Order: sequence, then C-alpha cells, then structure tokens
Amino acid sequence: MVDPDLQHAQELDAQDPLAPFVPRFEQADGVVAYLDGNSLGRPVAGAAQEMERFVRQEWGTRLIRSWDEGWMRWPEEVGDLVGAAALSAAPGQTVVADSTTVLLYKVLRALVDHQLATDPARRELVLDTDNFPTDRYVAEGVAAERGLVLRWIDAAPAAGVTPEQVADVVGERAGVVLLSHVAYRSGFVAEAARITGMVHDAGALVLWDTSHSAGSVPVRADEWGWDAAVGCDYKYLCGGPGAPAHAYLARRHHDLPTLQQPVQGWMGRRDPFRMEQGYQPAAGIRALVSGTPPIIGMVPVRLGAQLLAEAGIEEVRRKSLRLTDFAWSVVESWPTELGVVVASPRAHERRGGHLTLRHPAFEEAYPRLWDRGVIPDFRSPDGLRLGLSPLSTTFVEVWHGLQAVLEELQR
Repeated sequence: MVDPDLQHAQELDAQDPLAPFVPRFEQADGVVAYLDGNSLGRPVAGAAQEMERFVRQEWGTRLIRSWDEGWMRWPEEVGDLVGAAALSAAPGQTVVADSTTVLLYKVLRALVDHQLATDPARRELVLDTDNFPTDRYVAEGVAAERGLVLRWIDAAPAAGVTPEQVADVVGERAGVVLLSHVAYRSGFVAEAARITGMVHDAGALVLWDTSHSAGSVPVRADEWGWDAAVGCDYKYLCGGPGAPAHAYLARRHHDLPTLQQPVQGWMGRRDPFRMEQGYQPAAGIRALVSGTPPIIGMVPVRLGAQLLAEAGIEEVRRKSLRLTDFAWSVVESWPTELGVVVASPRAHERRGGHLTLRHPAFEEAYPRLWDRGVIPDFRSPDGLRLGLSPLSTTFVEVWHGLQAVLEELQR
C-alpha cells in the first residue's frame, strides 16, 4: 500500500528520475492540478517559440521553397519519430497526416478491401461495444459501404476486451478486427500480442487504436506482429488540439495491389507534381497520404515525440504506474461511505495511463473542480477520468487535485 499523504507525494517527487522533464512543459497560471493529459497534453516549453521560428523562417523567408527543402518529407520523417518513440516501429512504417478519424477510415477501409479481394467470404468486421465512439462510427460507415456484418464484443466498461472474447467471435468469416490497445474509459490494456496472434490464426487482420497508449504504455508494433495502428498525437505526445494523427502499416502490407487506401489525393501519388492522368499510389507508407500534409500541425508533434524519445517509454511507463498507484491509494484512504469506485484495472499489466473514478455526483462536481483549477475530465454517466501524463505531472499535483475532489464530494 502506497502512503497517500502529502509528505509521501513530496518524497516521490524528490526521487522521480523524470522530475527534470516537468519544467520542460508550459505551466498554466491558476492551474492547481492538470489531470487531463489523456485528453490534451500540455504544450512542450518552447513550442510557441518554435512555431514563431517556423512562421518567420521556414514559411516567412523560404516560402514555397521549403517544400523542396524538407516539408514534402515531413509525413514520413515525423512519422518515423513517433513510430520509434511511441510504437517501437522500424522506420518507413509510420506516417503523420490527417485527423485520427480520417486516418482510421483510410486504414480500416484499405484492410477491409484487401480482405474482401483475397477472400470474399470474410465479410465480418469485429469490434467492441465500449470502443471509442469514432471507432464505432467509422466501422459502421465502412460496413455500410462494403456490405459487411458487424460482430460486436460486449466489453465491460470497467475493463476491456479479453482474448477469450476475441476467440468467441473471430472465425472463418472475420476479415478485420478493430480494437483499442488501451480502453478510453477504463484504461484497460489489452493483451495486444496474444490477441493479434489469435486474429492471424483465424486468417483475419487487426487494426489497433493507439490513442490512449502512444506515449503512455509501451507498444511493440513490429515485435507483436501488428498489421496496422492509428492514434492521435495530442494526448501523451503533446501535439496540440487537432494535431495530425499517426498511422502505422506493417511493411509486409506495403505496395499490395489489393491493399490501397480509398482517399486518393495528389500528395499520395507517385510523382505528384507531374500532374498526370490516373492515380498510381506512392511506394511504401507514403501511400497513406492524401492531400497536402498539415505541416504547421507537425511542428509541436515533432517536439513531443523528441521529448518522449529522450525520456524513453519504459521510464515513462514506470512513472505512470507509480502515479496511478499513488492516486489509487489516496482514493482508497477516503471514507468508504462516500461510495467512490475506481473503475479501472488494479493489475499493473492491465492498467494504462489513466484511472476512472465513478460517483453519481461527479457530473455536477467536475465544473466546480475546473473553477478551482483542478482539471480532470468527465465521461458519462458518472466517470471522472484522471489522465496522469508522466512527463508533466507531479505526485504533489495529484495529491492536491484529489484533495479538491474529496472536498467537492464532502460539501
């Protein structure tokens, strides 16, 4: 049991090897505890200056010449940075472009089309009932376009999808399985390597949503044999609101005539500036690009990925577990009659980077917490999520934030 008092929080901060990273993020005036790093990460210190430098120099001085001098290669270059730091992916398999929703659609549709071309009987798209809404909505749209059957896994909101559940639904008609590596509600970490192997044994492909795992828990996309992954870069990678997302596609799936993303834009064509008739996809991971890359949005993504690479995902994971252990111990020290429930996995191997607390008063309490400078987020119907970003969050910050939550429940 971790000691839940303020003195112990101070001791943990003093012993924290990642403590030097905390001042390398912008600190907002009036914020007592920022507990929402799993929704929007703090900006890296110096991001504003880097954006200004970009505007004044690369854009303002070099103007359109910057495309030839580097911008054109940014989707792959920044993708490799994110891939190496957050996905343990070898170069040439990750790209940064578009929003999470758009990339999810493009990659899911490409995998589905490939499976149908290879075996028309594989018309089942497998997903779970508690996946993030965008994932479910995109899957519904792709299923409608391609005449697929949706096979639903009934996932428990306080947990996540298990290998046993996958085994029950993935059979000879399954084409693609769409799952989140870390569940957005509970923080449950799926057994990604085992599930991927089971899906492959059934002849299907798997697409992982890494939005709540990239930069928070170790991902070994190559080692685990992943087919593809899509995730956002504005949470633990601190790319800013609306930051372009990342997409991973294993090298073995590159350049297949049956596996092509459906949004055929000019920047994803071979030799785009020849402006020729007919679409011919670019080689490799570049084929996932469609329109003009969001260059400005990649500036802070690059900074966040570099900071993560410097810290190392294994050290980040160790602090993440210490932070959530500490938060859990604080909540457990509260009077039991309050009725607060931790709706996240206790076991380290199944716990991601955030905790969800449940109480019927949270919907009314969380706006008051924001007014006090304590910023978690709320998920209907009664969940308060604590997103404890390891590089920018201190133990003392967590203690003060949870003290405010307790006071709001006791008022």
